[in-house]
Amino acid sequence: EALTGRGVLRRAMAALGAYRCIECHGEAAELYRDYQRGVLRISICKSCQKPVDKYIEYDPVIILINAILCKTQAYRHILFNTKINIHGKLCIFCLLCEAYLRWLQLQDSSQNIDPDDLIRYAKEWDFYRMFGIASLEQTSFLLGIFITLWWMRPEMLKTKSDFILLLKALLLSSYGKLLLIPAVIWEHDYTPLCLAFIKVFVLISNSQAIRVTLNLNRMLPWLAVIFGLILENGVVCFFQKMGWGV
Repeated sequence: EALTGRGVLRRAMAALGAYRCIECHGEAAELYRDYQRGVLRISICKSCQKPVDKYIEYDPVIILINAILCKTQAYRHILFNTKINIHGKLCIFCLLCEAYLRWLQLQDSSQNIDPDDLIRYAKEWDFYRMFGIASLEQTSFLLGIFITLWWMRPEMLKTKSDFILLLKALLLSSYGKLLLIPAVIWEHDYTPLCLAFIKVFVLISNSQAIRVTLNLNRMLPWLAVIFGLILENGVVCFFQKMGWGV
C-alpha cells in the first residue's frame, strides 16, 4: 500500500491529523485498514474505543439524511473525513436562489408589464442588484460569526487553516437555502411560513457546523449565529433606508 498513490495520500492525511473520530472528535491516524482482496477493517479510536468513522460503510443517502437531522457524527464525517470541495459552488448557487426569490417578489410587486427592451434590461439589472445585496448580507452574517468567535475564543481561529475550515463548514451547512426555489415554484398560502422554516433550519445547521468544527458546547455557536443574524439584519435595514428594495 505504501507504493500506491492512495497509500501515500492516507499517510499524508494522517501526518496532518486530518482525520477525526466522529464520536469523540479525537485525532485518528486512519479511517480503515485495507487487507487487500476487498477486506477492509474500520479503525478503532484510541480515545473512546469506538469505530473512528462508521459512515465510510454507509450509503450517501443515509449520510445525507443524518446530516439533515443535524447529527454531530454525520457533520464530523463530512467535514473532517471526506474531501468535499463544492462549498464555493454551493455558496454561489444558494445566493442565486436567494436573489431569484427576491427578484421574483420585486416583479410581483411591480405593475409595469411593458415589454419594451429598456424595461427588460431594468428587470435584468434588478436581478444583479438582488444578487449583490444577498452577497453582502451573507458576508455580514459570516463576518458577525467570525467576530464573535474571535472575541470569545481567539485561540480557536489562530491559524489560516482554522479559518478556512470553519468558512467551508458554514458554507456547506447553508445547503438548506436550496429549498427556496421549490418553495417559490410550488407557491401557496403558506409560502411565507415555509420560508421562515427554511431560515430557521439554515441557522440550526450553521450552529451545528460551528459546534462540530471547533468542538464547542451549544451556547457559543448560537451566540455567534445570533450576532451574525443581527449584523445581517443591520445591513438589511441600511439598504431599506437607502431605498433599495430587499
